Amino acid sequence: METWIYFTLLAAFMQAVRTAGQKQLSGHLNAMATTAVRYVYALPFAALYLFWLLQHREIALPTFNHSFIEYAMIASVMQIIGTACLVAAFKYRNFAVATSLAKTEAIQVAIVGALVFSTALSLLGWLSVIVGVIGVLIVSKVKFTYADVFQNPGAGFGLASGLALAVTTLLIREASLALNTDLMVSAAVTLVFMITVQSIISMVYVYFQDKNQIFTMLTKWRLCLFVGITSVIGSIGWFTGASYQNAAYVKALGQVEFFITLFLTYRIFKEKITKMEYLGMFLIIASVAILLLWA
Repeated sequence: METWIYFTLLAAFMQAVRTAGQKQLSGHLNAMATTAVRYVYALPFAALYLFWLLQHREIALPTFNHSFIEYAMIASVMQIIGTACLVAAFKYRNFAVATSLAKTEAIQVAIVGALVFSTALSLLGWLSVIVGVIGVLIVSKVKFTYADVFQNPGAGFGLASGLALAVTTLLIREASLALNTDLMVSAAVTLVFMITVQSIISMVYVYFQDKNQIFTMLTKWRLCLFVGITSVIGSIGWFTGASYQNAAYVKALGQVEFFITLFLTYRIFKEKITKMEYLGMFLIIASVAILLLWA
């Protein structure tokens, strides 16, 4: 298989594991502090990974250019905005609809990429993305009604979250390519740069919002460390995958995360899988098959 496939599957698996850790951590920290953990505790490991990669590949640290800084800075802020929109959606009626709409990120990456970055997909590529998104929405077990979609502000926040994260993925690819060096190294440099910026922004916000959250982040260091490590491994996968391949294809393949999450949930809690969930899982698998075999 191609390099991007390995890294994307790694990212999808680690994101599913990290989400479980974040859910547990959210019982002790507020939304922004929980978000800050994934950056602050991941930063040292991201830096070590970059250092090892530079030594292993015998490549000098690339020089930052204007394009890289611009793309990476905007991507850093957009990712935080995407997270904030998702958190905001929780305050409104039927937030399950909002979070499900946020999962349309894959198709939004394809649309924005085609319109803004001229990264059009093949017909089978579009089919793969659309089938996968439908599968994810079915697995989410959410019933969409007119009121929940068009009269619920949370739905707007959900779509905004998906859009912000879609733009983030596209900008990550542009930032990495702007360095004009080995793709694994450029992906790692982009990751360290963005996590550094996001750590500063999120910690400043947490400090002025509620200083006590910082103390809790230290006392719960074991759980925070778990989230940080799983987060950085997942990010290495996403950043490297997006550097090697069209971001829309990476996100389309990355939808297997929901299949993995569902599988882990039922293995742990021994719950039965409904026929609709089987249909959703089948569509996700079909999406991946179309992407890898024919697109």
